Amino acid sequence: GQRDEEEEHHSLETFTFYLSEPLSKERVEAFSDGVYAIVATLLILDICEDNVPDPREVKEKFHGSLLEALSEYGPNYLAYFGSFVTIGLLWFVHHSLFLYVTKATRLMGLLNILSLAFIGGLPLAYQLTSEFAEQSHNEIEAIQVSCVITFFASIFQFAIWTTALLHERETLHPFARYGGREHAFMFAKLALYPCVSLGTFFLTCLLSEFSTAIFHLMQIVIPFAFLALRIFVRISLTVIKSVMSLSRRKVVLLEEEEACLSPTETLS
Repeated sequence: GQRDEEEEHHSLETFTFYLSEPLSKERVEAFSDGVYAIVATLLILDICEDNVPDPREVKEKFHGSLLEALSEYGPNYLAYFGSFVTIGLLWFVHHSLFLYVTKATRLMGLLNILSLAFIGGLPLAYQLTSEFAEQSHNEIEAIQVSCVITFFASIFQFAIWTTALLHERETLHPFARYGGREHAFMFAKLALYPCVSLGTFFLTCLLSEFSTAIFHLMQIVIPFAFLALRIFVRISLTVIKSVMSLSRRKVVLLEEEEACLSPTETLS
């Protein structure tokens, strides 16, 4: 029994050591950039292939007006731009994350692959939200699938950040460690997409009639939310620092007053 416990303990140590082994950060970034580029290319090919009006249809149905013909593909174009913005912002978050990672581990590489697997599903989300835009029941399910894909693509990025914080002295730049200058903003930025996509999922369950509007509003608002988030974090950190400095000044003033008092006055 003692030998079995020792073997089990040794196997666990080997497994954890294997996951904490270093991994080439440059290759992780290169592979990730390649996946993001391919996914963006697939979106562009999809929108160019199936959403171009036929010249004969433009002439007969829309009296030669190309703008009127393109207006019929409005939901598809909106879904395309929303999906492309989502890919771009997730790439931006990924870039910001690995900008502060000084050394990657195999566990971080595994989590990165899982995130990229769901990133690759974003063209599927685009197809679903564009094909079922006018069918109420299928529309809700398509939007919920898109929210789930976005949630898992972003939550694995957040897991990479959490894993890096466990060995912050080895894996993170001092600016992004606990209490570092960029720590609060990175935490909020990586948590934004999981929280928003999860909130959108539950809102579409409660307000099914407005599911399309809620989903597209989420895609439009998030870029501005990133900017507002940085401003909010900066203001919050400034307020916290000013409050802490005021409290320290009060303590210093009290200590100086006590030092100026005589021993009898201090005792009284």
